[in-house]
Amino acid sequence: MKASLVPGVVFERRFGVDETRTIGFMGEAGRVYATPALVRDIEQTCRDGLLQHLDAGEDSVGARVELDHLAPTLLGMAVEIRVVIAEVKGRLVTFEITASDPVDQIARGKHVRFVTDVQKTLERLKAKAEKAKSAGSAIS
Repeated sequence: MKASLVPGVVFERRFGVDETRTIGFMGEAGRVYATPALVRDIEQTCRDGLLQHLDAGEDSVGARVELDHLAPTLLGMAVEIRVVIAEVKGRLVTFEITASDPVDQIARGKHVRFVTDVQKTLERLKAKAEKAKSAGSAIS
């Protein structure tokens, strides 16, 4: 991790709410930004911003999401996600999140990511896959 990874660093990103980011169970007139898509976009914003402050061979994985989805965003609207690094504690990075569309603040919350060494993570995953195979767990 670079010395630039400190509390107060801000990352912002805009997303267009296309059909793939909406719920469909209320019919076409009820298509709004789905909470799982919002969470994915928040995680992507945090990860992409964090990468600028990591060393070669490092990445991050999500460890916690705490989110209030406050208002609907219609299909076709833009959303701006703003994340601020609130705390860096070892390899744990905590972000405070807000998201808005042109009309409302649509979300607020926190997201925690864990900075990983990619090679070590791949080794742990391989070891877990071997354990799962010997335990009879199906891996597809």
